[in-house]
Amino acid sequence: MRYVIIGNSIASVGCIEGIRKVDSVGEIIVISSEPYHIYSRPLISYWLAGKIKDISYRPRDYYERYNITPILGKKVTSVDFDSKKIILETGEEIEYDKLLIATGGKPFIPNIPGTDKQNVFTFIRFDDVKEIDRVIFDGAKVVVVGAGLSGLKATEALLMRGCNVTVVELAGRILSSILDDEGSKIVQGVFEERGVRFYLEDSVREILGNNRVEEVILKSSERLTADIIIFAIGVVPNVDIFRGTILEINKGILVNERMETNISDVYSAGDVAEALDTLTNEKRVIPIFPNAYMQGEVAGLNMAGRETVYSGGFPMNSIGFFDIHIMSAGLINPNFEVETLRRLDMEEMIYRKIYVKDGKILGFMFINSIDRTGMILELMKSGIDVSSFKDHLLSDNFGFLDLPGEFRREKLTGV
Repeated sequence: MRYVIIGNSIASVGCIEGIRKVDSVGEIIVISSEPYHIYSRPLISYWLAGKIKDISYRPRDYYERYNITPILGKKVTSVDFDSKKIILETGEEIEYDKLLIATGGKPFIPNIPGTDKQNVFTFIRFDDVKEIDRVIFDGAKVVVVGAGLSGLKATEALLMRGCNVTVVELAGRILSSILDDEGSKIVQGVFEERGVRFYLEDSVREILGNNRVEEVILKSSERLTADIIIFAIGVVPNVDIFRGTILEINKGILVNERMETNISDVYSAGDVAEALDTLTNEKRVIPIFPNAYMQGEVAGLNMAGRETVYSGGFPMNSIGFFDIHIMSAGLINPNFEVETLRRLDMEEMIYRKIYVKDGKILGFMFINSIDRTGMILELMKSGIDVSSFKDHLLSDNFGFLDLPGEFRREKLTGV
């Protein structure tokens, strides 16, 4: 059996390890346009900040240990699903018996004048931060476009490197996908204390300069001097080479509970795949690390012949900026009536908020009080009715003894 994986990130790792649980001898080929060993994309900001030197996600002997043939630094230009062949930019053709598409996401760059100038970057791949590292200097004026997770991690790293950073965000608050207004203000204050200036409800209209960036004009007509601009607006599923084929694509590649696409022997996982969101009971792309691994593993098991079902996932983020820590999951800003449990302590910068409907937790956000979030997450995943003990959920010392006796017995005995 020849397994071929397009992509070399977390979903690929899950797939490899899923396959090897069943098939120890089948040939596995991993193809990636990047020339690097498997690395953790969330670590690129820490590399840029100078906190770490190695961003590898698995040991250096990983390919040898799992008997993998890596083809790195070569792009896939097309896939012939009828003849089960992958065509590389070099013209090489690689046949497969089972295929996983784990091409991830690609950065979104707005169509505005000046994006072709020097010192305009995105912030997704290792090559991005290596190029940024090459041109930044102490006191550099950097405009970061996007105040989501990647934009603020880029901002944090740049501040640690001595840059002056301005953040431009189209939404009315930062981290709008994982925090509400009050939570966003807490985090924004942490950045503003370190000199970051925010332009909210604004966007870049034009980038000026001769060959390289010199100035940015915003939609509000504000003009910002800039040595560097980084677009961290977000990612979209990397499906371009599959458009016009028989592969079913919505925003991402549609898969079933076994991570199978509509094409026989072709699977997909990670940030390129649309799988089940257990909270909305709809298929959508959920671009987070744990989901990518689980989807990849399920795909690998099924590719190797062990029927396995992906039970679904939901948005979940654990992240820190400087001395502030955030954990959020599920529905953060529901557009329907829910019960809200809330605790806010501005002096300690502690914020806990939980959304409950029909006794079940739909989502939560915790800032600087995250010690018991694992239990909250388990209650949410299990669909436990928290009505009888919901008043304890916001406590710092919420624990096992606060849970109903029946639930405690089940966890202890498995019955």
